[in-house]
Amino acid sequence: MSRALVLVAAGGLAREALAAIRVGAAPEHEVAGFLDDDLSKAGTSVDGVPVLGPLDDVTQHDGADLLICAGRGGARRDIAARFAKLGVDDARYATVVHPGTPAPAGCTVGAGSILLAGVVLTAAVTVGRHVVCMPHVTLTHDDVVGDYATLAAGVALGGGVIVGEAAYLGMHSSVRERRRVGDDAVLGMGAALVEDQPARTTWAGVPARPLTRQEESK
Repeated sequence: MSRALVLVAAGGLAREALAAIRVGAAPEHEVAGFLDDDLSKAGTSVDGVPVLGPLDDVTQHDGADLLICAGRGGARRDIAARFAKLGVDDARYATVVHPGTPAPAGCTVGAGSILLAGVVLTAAVTVGRHVVCMPHVTLTHDDVVGDYATLAAGVALGGGVIVGEAAYLGMHSSVRERRRVGDDAVLGMGAALVEDQPARTTWAGVPARPLTRQEESK
């Protein structure tokens, strides 16, 4: 028997998660609707699924599992903390893994994470809670991806890479083996990281280097 699933934040990532679910990414679930704080969406539908109300209405759906679909890792972290105050624990969160993205023995994917089409996990990969891996992300042996991290399409990690909590890796960026991306760090599109990136910094380029304020404003 299918369990009801409520998607939280009715934006682009939620639509992508819904599409993955419809092709078998979460076969034990049936999507019941969305929760979103944008009041203009109340009573409407997104891709044929109703918007049920604001986030605080989560208390009205105690029988449903949840999937936080905010695009930014920091936003997913904030929503999870908000829900925790309302009594929501990890057992309520679904994990969505595209059917074309099997996790080999020895790999783990945490509660609330979303892995879309073409993601590759090789050996002993650890994916944390509420992580988002967009299409064609490659995670190789012994990689560890921290909670709330976001890996955009085409990201590639060498072996033994550690990605910190709520870090963001832009499209087609890559990280050399045994390097670390710090908590809340941003690695720009197409960047090649060959040394450790400190927490809460923004790096870009090949090889990646810190952006100055002037570069960030361009």
